[in-house]
Amino acid sequence: MLPEVEAWLLSRTTASADWPVATLLAAKGDTRISVVLPARDEAGTVGRIVSAIRRDLVEGVPLVDELIVIDSRSTDDTAAEAVQAGAKVFAQDEILCHLDPFEGKGEALWKSLAVTSGDILVFIDADLREFETSFVTGLLGPLLTSPSIMYVKGCYDRPLEDLQHSGGRVTELVARPLLNMHWPRLAGFVQPLAGEYAGRRSALERVPFVTGYGVELALLIDLLDLVGLDGLAQVDLGRRVHSHQSTDALGRMAGQIMQTAWSRLERQKVITPWRTPSATLTQFRRSASGHDALDQDVTVGERPPMLSLPQYRYH
Repeated sequence: MLPEVEAWLLSRTTASADWPVATLLAAKGDTRISVVLPARDEAGTVGRIVSAIRRDLVEGVPLVDELIVIDSRSTDDTAAEAVQAGAKVFAQDEILCHLDPFEGKGEALWKSLAVTSGDILVFIDADLREFETSFVTGLLGPLLTSPSIMYVKGCYDRPLEDLQHSGGRVTELVARPLLNMHWPRLAGFVQPLAGEYAGRRSALERVPFVTGYGVELALLIDLLDLVGLDGLAQVDLGRRVHSHQSTDALGRMAGQIMQTAWSRLERQKVITPWRTPSATLTQFRRSASGHDALDQDVTVGERPPMLSLPQYRYH
């Protein structure tokens, strides 16, 4: 690990317990805070998460000003559950609807910039179980108390069934090796693909958003370029329990992350490609006749910095 990163770990890593609500309220001033949950078919969990945030951080104390769910083409009752729990819900495809619609989580995150009013945005995945509102307060702590910090990532233990430290398979097998190889200044992030993070609008609106599963990796790399390592921080949120995806789904996620890394290496002129890398991932399924090949498209779409859109009301 680089000496710069070792020093960063000591100065820019805290725990959620370091940030009591009273401290945050004292530091908040007139800063507006928006909490955003991107959600697709999460009717079983989204309501409990929204209810907890509203109870503790909207009604219990006046910390969160806006609680938003971006419904990403759900086919279940995600939107209804979120509304009943007290969130304002926007359908992903109805935001900036003059644009051709893109697929993926990153699209929902990018579009949330257009329908929120917060100076700080906190992103929370909607599939969390055992959710605690300390996830939100922990992420807000460094941003509310240090003007130089622009973006905060959550880190935590991710149990896989009964194995305490075995979650985050794509992180350990794909994302971490890529970061250590090509962006060693980001090697100190414990959970670089964490879905819980927060940032200042003034930074988030100035970087592009990958629309698929590479969004978290791309944000780290692009924000490092924009604000430098000292503008980034991480907070230990304890333990994260959520539903786990199949190996096939993780393979597609890994493909999109590798495509995202390639695009950044090319953009930063680290590599000079002889050809465009294939965006087709061939996977195999056992069938009565043997193994059937199934081609999956892992193309990575990308939205430009929100600030570049004339329709963006904060321009």
